[in-house]
Amino acid sequence: MTTTHEPDTGAATPRPPVEPEAPVEQQGRMTHRQILEALSGMLLAMFVAFLSSTVVSNALPTIITDLRGSQSQYTWVVTATLLASTASTPIWGKLADLFSKKLLIQIAIVVFIVGSMLAGLSQSVGTLIGWRVLQGLGLGGLQALVQIAMAAMISPRERGRYSGLLGSVMAVATVGGPLLGGLLVDTSWLGWRWCFYVGVPFAAVALVLLQRTLHLPVTRRRVRIDHLGAAFLTAGVSALLIWVTLAGDQFAWASTETALFLAGGALAIVAFLVTETRAAEPIVPLRLFRDRTTTLAVVASVAIGVAMFGSTVFLGQYLQISRGYSPTAAGLLTIPMVGGLLVSSTVSGILITRYGRWKGYLVAGSLLVVAGFGLLATIDHETSMVPLGVFLFVLGTGIGMTMQNLVLAVQNTVAASDLGAASSAVAFFRSLGGTIGVSVLGAVLSSRVGTLIAAGLPPEAAAAGSGAGSVGLADLADAPAPVQELIRVSYGDATGRIFLVSAVIAVVAVVAIVLIREVALRTESGEERLRRESEPALADDAAVGAAR
Repeated sequence: MTTTHEPDTGAATPRPPVEPEAPVEQQGRMTHRQILEALSGMLLAMFVAFLSSTVVSNALPTIITDLRGSQSQYTWVVTATLLASTASTPIWGKLADLFSKKLLIQIAIVVFIVGSMLAGLSQSVGTLIGWRVLQGLGLGGLQALVQIAMAAMISPRERGRYSGLLGSVMAVATVGGPLLGGLLVDTSWLGWRWCFYVGVPFAAVALVLLQRTLHLPVTRRRVRIDHLGAAFLTAGVSALLIWVTLAGDQFAWASTETALFLAGGALAIVAFLVTETRAAEPIVPLRLFRDRTTTLAVVASVAIGVAMFGSTVFLGQYLQISRGYSPTAAGLLTIPMVGGLLVSSTVSGILITRYGRWKGYLVAGSLLVVAGFGLLATIDHETSMVPLGVFLFVLGTGIGMTMQNLVLAVQNTVAASDLGAASSAVAFFRSLGGTIGVSVLGAVLSSRVGTLIAAGLPPEAAAAGSGAGSVGLADLADAPAPVQELIRVSYGDATGRIFLVSAVIAVVAVVAIVLIREVALRTESGEERLRRESEPALADDAAVGAAR
């Protein structure tokens, strides 16, 4: 008896030659039109995710002031989403290697939108933070799964031209989000709650498009989900990130609480590593880190994540609190950074597709990131908007050349069966770096602001108990005019310190990227590679069956 391994296409005849009209499941390579159709729903899903994330950024100062929150809570509103996104990203990625990528993307969209709707109903900062965690679970899925689906459809050599589309969507959402958020906040009959509702219609359209246009082969095989590994990973990452966020605010860095958090987090991470060496289907296959490119790309992603997320989160706060711009104006002032990101990601993607070389763009981009942060480290509460715009353009150009291309370098190196896990690993460590960055740099900002406020308060006010520990963002709406001005000036002068720390961290990314060895880009899509790599295994199975 002869055993065949052709996919079930519903036809009795052998699979026909590749034709543009054939269903995707029967194709070795999709046409340009089919790729664009399949990308439409995924790009709209990414637009929903980025829009719903960035639309909140310029509204956060208003939200925290309205709900009487503190600087620590301001940081937590952002950190909660990043924490959930970080912890869930490897799990989504592994599921993509085992189940339908299309269904997983749709589930991630629904989770994200449910979290957004519930966040809009929040009556306290604590409730808002809780629903932002649910948002983060969906966001982690979208960030990982769209990249994974693109890798399955498109070869690394051709992916650059389509990565430019992804960069464009990110740019439009990054520009449109803060602008839309500013308009919603400034419109009295809408208000900041609509920042969480606005993505719902886009999400509904994305679900319909995905159902109609995305047709990827579905993996049908017995799977063993590494539940224990997922639990240990979530527990370890959460413990360490919660410690980073609370230390120095709720308790001292050197304290019993710190020891407990560190010990618990370290034990959970060790347990996770041991579990991964024994699991049949590990969440994060440790063999991936035997490859030099993957390991260095992960290191660079952590550094880029710390610098990018940790600093840009506080840019809207600087423009609104210190400089006095409205949320709408603050969104407009970020256009130079997004313009740089759009241009550099699109142009570098086209050039990589044309010439097949990618390392030079990564090195140049990482150097521009360091330069951009170094320039931004010079700003204070009186900096002119013209040089600030130039500094932001330099930073955006660098980010656009590094963020997507780091994922490309890893996807080009690993085996096709590990595309999901490897892609999500890069996204995971970038989000991990971002979460750490938001927490650590938020603590740096809070400490610096407290020092500047304490130095600026009159002696009699300090003697009365109005020290740095009791005057801050939460007092901005109710404080006397002189104290309000002191708070604004202190935030403006302290923000430069955040960018200086980010510049130092970004140097790590430069070193890691320089050490990456450039490998020629493959010309096969992920599905083609998976089919080719599985043929020897199928042949071996057939030989064993024949021998029996």
